[in-house]
Amino acid sequence: MQEVYIPAERVKLLKSNHELFSKLKKICNCNLKINQNNSIEIEGEAFDEFNAKNIIYAFGRGFSIDIAEKLLNDEFYFTFIDLGDYAKNKNRRIEIKARLIGNNGKAKKYIEEVSSAFLSIYGDTICFIGKADNIAEAETAAKTLIEGGSHRLAYRRMEAAHRKYRKASASNEV
Repeated sequence: MQEVYIPAERVKLLKSNHELFSKLKKICNCNLKINQNNSIEIEGEAFDEFNAKNIIYAFGRGFSIDIAEKLLNDEFYFTFIDLGDYAKNKNRRIEIKARLIGNNGKAKKYIEEVSSAFLSIYGDTICFIGKADNIAEAETAAKTLIEGGSHRLAYRRMEAAHRKYRKASASNEV
């Protein structure tokens, strides 16, 4: 048995949406039980429990079930950046999140389009789901913005990483 703690508002979403909770159970191939302390108990085969824990954790960090489900594919990974490591001041963390999202979500969308990684900006974390190279590209842009770099610089660095990884993968296929 495994247990995963997720934010109260994400637990509330699961409790209020029976269809979503049923879908999560089906995807995880495990028995799931929501506890009073904002945790979810997972019972099933060891490998299924491992996958379920990752999917539920990703859901808890703001991803939709459909995106979190991608973690069932061995090529997809989940990583995160804790903004508390970069900014001790609450106002600075809010500013960083705003820069990562951009006006009307434009910065976040552009990072997702170029890198092909999925981003979730939730609480004090920036989370990524994608293939290793895709996440590295997205993290390049995110870290540039976190460190105070301009959007232009962040995009240039991400696009350079994108070209580098595509060139490397093309030469490996030959």
